[in-house]
Amino acid sequence: MNTFIIIGVFLVVSLLFYLIYALLNAEDF
Repeated sequence: MNTFIIIGVFLVVSLLFYLIYALLNAEDF
């Protein structure tokens, strides 16, 4: 198993989740 691939996927997923959370907050205000 490639550790770099797992870390990369985790970073991408967390980044997408953060962007979606920011968009939802922007819609709220």
